[in-house]
Amino acid sequence: MSDIVISHEGIEIILCKEGCTLRLLGMYPAAVASRIKQLPHSIKSLERSLETDLQCTGEDHAEHHGFKLNNGNPGRRLAFTGMKEESRAGSRRITLSYTDARLHLAVRSHYELVPGVPVVRRSVEVINEGGEPVGIENVFSAVINGIGIGADRPWDERLWVHLPFSSWYTEGQWRRRRLWEYNMRSVKPFVDKPLRFGLNALAVTQTGSWSSLTHLPMAMLEDEDLDTTWFWQIEHNGSWNWEIGETWEGFLYVGIGGPNEIKNHWWKQLQPGESFTTVPVAVGVTHGGFQQAVQHLTQYRRTIIAPHPDNRTLPVIFNDYMNCLWADPTTEKELPLIDAAARAGAEYFVIDAGWFVPPGDQWSSGVGIWQADDVRFPGGLSSLMDRIRAAGMIPGLWLEIEVASTHSALKDRPDSWFFCRHGKRIIDNGRWFLDFRNPEVVAYVDDVIDRLVRDFGIGYIKNDYNTTTKQGTDLDADSPGDGLLEHNRAFVAWIDALHKRHPHLVFENCGSGGLRMDYALLSRAQLQSFSDQSDYRCNPSIVPGVLAACLPEQLAVWSYPINDRDPEEAVFNMVNAMLSRIHLSGRIAELKEETFSRVQEGIAVYKTYRAHLPRMHPVYPAGTLPLEDRNSWHAFGLAHDSEPWALLAVWRLGSDRSSWTVPLTFTGGVHAKVTQIYPQKPTALIYSNPLSPELKVTLEKPWTARLFRVAWGD
Repeated sequence: MSDIVISHEGIEIILCKEGCTLRLLGMYPAAVASRIKQLPHSIKSLERSLETDLQCTGEDHAEHHGFKLNNGNPGRRLAFTGMKEESRAGSRRITLSYTDARLHLAVRSHYELVPGVPVVRRSVEVINEGGEPVGIENVFSAVINGIGIGADRPWDERLWVHLPFSSWYTEGQWRRRRLWEYNMRSVKPFVDKPLRFGLNALAVTQTGSWSSLTHLPMAMLEDEDLDTTWFWQIEHNGSWNWEIGETWEGFLYVGIGGPNEIKNHWWKQLQPGESFTTVPVAVGVTHGGFQQAVQHLTQYRRTIIAPHPDNRTLPVIFNDYMNCLWADPTTEKELPLIDAAARAGAEYFVIDAGWFVPPGDQWSSGVGIWQADDVRFPGGLSSLMDRIRAAGMIPGLWLEIEVASTHSALKDRPDSWFFCRHGKRIIDNGRWFLDFRNPEVVAYVDDVIDRLVRDFGIGYIKNDYNTTTKQGTDLDADSPGDGLLEHNRAFVAWIDALHKRHPHLVFENCGSGGLRMDYALLSRAQLQSFSDQSDYRCNPSIVPGVLAACLPEQLAVWSYPINDRDPEEAVFNMVNAMLSRIHLSGRIAELKEETFSRVQEGIAVYKTYRAHLPRMHPVYPAGTLPLEDRNSWHAFGLAHDSEPWALLAVWRLGSDRSSWTVPLTFTGGVHAKVTQIYPQKPTALIYSNPLSPELKVTLEKPWTARLFRVAWGD
């Protein structure tokens, strides 16, 4: 038996080779790994510690584990044939190779080691080298083994799961819970038995094209005794799954990947000579907990996003939808908003849904053709776009480019244009789904975008997606999930091609708010809509949680003050958005002058520091806030990656306490100097304790907020 250790940025991946079998013992911070490597060889030869898991049709699943997906066949009998390391675009790529003589499969397990961050990007490739087709039911993109090794207490007494729940209006709701709260318990037999394992698994899955409908495509597992947290992110804009389960020998594994047959209706018939590659996932491990994992994921995401000027300059966007025109734009309504947005300091002006249907029609009935309605815009939409440019802003339009209304003229196109199941077009929420595997569909949507850029000079697209395909399409596919996966990949390829044709076009990703928030799309899109939440008082709960899943320079957060409210409402709205991308809305043309000045001031202050946001990471001095906790205070910040200062937002929600103390944990225990930067006139009483890194804030009224600059060190 021999160990193979892959070292990368302070972590070690420990593999054990015995004969032709390669096992993955685990992935640990280096200090923990040194302890693991001292364990007896009997621990290292765990039979079920597969490095790569693969289940094919007609093969024994081999485990008495119900719906658990690990330890399938031919995964368990794969013969290790070699390891290759190469350099790719400044990063190391390690490939572990296997063969299966029975099914004539070659398997390549890829590790892309991301420079500067303890994260590994994983995928697995399966090649059919035989003469018969092979059905694939499940192949994980990554497996993490060995969780529960290395400490005295049983794993169910020391492991915590950080699980990000998400839904419409309630995105980014993180919960930290003991693993046993999900009925995952370490089996403790009364007598010494050679086998002890649980049949249950914590399995989280998402099926369809809303990748974050119920959960964000990520999670964390924390071992409090080892001070170690494993974290992962699935980079796919469709179906995915991960599971935490117990192995035959009583330790834990995490399996992470895209769709599979049992949970997502995906099955792939691999023909002779064909290959299949799983969706990419990022996995990492760190000392510490949630805070440290988010910091590493933030650093990692910046290595995979496509370079674009928008993510460096961070322009302020006005969008006319939220608490404003509600998808009913006209020239008459837009003109005062254009003037007000320009005075406030906006740099983009986006006309949201409804610009393509006559007044009085339901806007969703017109998606698919994308022709401006002349009744709404008597002088033509192009003249309104000219007015936006004359006001010093870049115009943009809302689209839902991937669907077509059943009332649209696209109804006469062939079925091959649309998702189908059982010989019928899939209809959801009055829409058909365009299939981007079809070159004619791609040509059509290309023509739409090119025409809008040419005729109206738009520089911004908000691409919404208000429905989900569910299982997928079985037209020209081995299974509905197979058709969906290939469409998902074709759609992101379309975005890549779009940016090549229009490199300065800004692309916002939206899915009824934040229901399609994943880094298959966000590695290509410049912005992500954070939520459709229309109550600004809820956003201090949503924004910090979502920023664990999205870069601050990409997250578009609504600020939508209402005309008949207190100026403090405008301040609260602005603070909600000032640690990300300001997405201004609301009827700002009707704001009282004092309230409007608060909006102007907030945007002016934002412009003084926004260039630093792409070099900052989230900090959680008060943790995350459940949406139902309305009678409290909350604080959230961004700390600079290389300079000793941070931005800190503090909200007094409905609390009856006028003062609250924030632990400044991100200063490293150093006393900090705190300055209120918005509103610029100090209105909060603050006291920074020289003996302890904490900040006491006093705000006289509920539902008020302030933004501070916190500096420490020299």
